[in-house]
Amino acid sequence: MALREFPGRTAARLLLALTPILLPVGAQAAETKSEIKLTPAELAEREARKGCKIKICSVFRLKKPGDDVTCHVEKSWRKSQLDKMVSRAKVSWPWGPVVCKADLKLPRDQMIKAMDEANFKLSLENHTVACTVQREKEPANITFSFKPDVTFKDGKAVKAALNWGKIKAPTLVKGAMWTATATDNTFNVLQGMVVDDINEFLGAKCDEVKDELK
Repeated sequence: MALREFPGRTAARLLLALTPILLPVGAQAAETKSEIKLTPAELAEREARKGCKIKICSVFRLKKPGDDVTCHVEKSWRKSQLDKMVSRAKVSWPWGPVVCKADLKLPRDQMIKAMDEANFKLSLENHTVACTVQREKEPANITFSFKPDVTFKDGKAVKAALNWGKIKAPTLVKGAMWTATATDNTFNVLQGMVVDDINEFLGAKCDEVKDELK
């Protein structure tokens, strides 16, 4: 693989894979104990994601009426973490750290129906993820949107589609991301991962904060 082809294709695939992980559903499921000492900023990110996790679990578990759930979520990845994530392709991450941010809005009434009704399709509004990739000369700014649909049966996720939308990115990355998102929109290749993450979140991960639900 030519070096000039690697960054765009790999960055596209990695950033798309990071999207579910950025959400509290995926982020909490993906986080494991690590010997890495977190910086104050990384600790703040983690606490913010935990706060969002508590909000979401509270609605799904307690089913109380109220406002929709809103959260600002941020996730950073060090170069060493990114190297590990792309190591399966026997390459290293060509740039520096990545930071992704998103503002989430989850409809409370739909969340409750997803738990109570035998069959229910939960449809989220359009969400935009903004990522900054550090490079030697200047950072690359990437934004992309998705509008997820999740079908529940008896309180369990059984189908999911991310429904990718607009992409803004440097030309090399944008072309690869457009191809990857178009493929997922057509063949829904990420469905299995998203469904598994949601069900793990609703079960074991919400159990981790069951004493903090409100």
